[in-house]
Amino acid sequence: MRVAVTGTPGTGKTTATERLATDLDVIHLNDAIKREGLADGVDEDRDSVVADFEAIESWLDGRDDVLVESHLAHHFDADRVIVLRAHPATIEERLADRGESDASIAENAESEALDVILTEAVEAHGTDAVYEIDTTERSRAGVAEEIEAVVAGERAPSAGTVSFVEWL
Repeated sequence: MRVAVTGTPGTGKTTATERLATDLDVIHLNDAIKREGLADGVDEDRDSVVADFEAIESWLDGRDDVLVESHLAHHFDADRVIVLRAHPATIEERLADRGESDASIAENAESEALDVILTEAVEAHGTDAVYEIDTTERSRAGVAEEIEAVVAGERAPSAGTVSFVEWL
């Protein structure tokens, strides 16, 4: 089984997946991209690495029983896709605490309000494979428990159940 945990930066992907009790190998894809040289360069405007999707796909090929965590995870094969969500104001706070630029904070908060990653996940995997988890008011342990329930097959797909459009 391959599970993707994705979401806008600041939704709590890394924090939650570090707390999981699972037999799946957890791959923090952003770290692997840097460590394994799976990048095409740097986006100077965003001060971020540009991922090489073909290289990543090849690197992931044959890896089974994994949970892949990244804001890019939904772009790759997965049996279940968990989209972590958070209110855009929460995204702003979390990214500001990390020292992100004002432009990055604004872009990610707006992306969350517009359901960008959710839409991409549903388009790539279908509604029957996508599970939303709102992390806004949840503890880290509570989010990890929700992810564990999805992995165990104890939670129904739930694409389209979270909306922050009012923030716009």
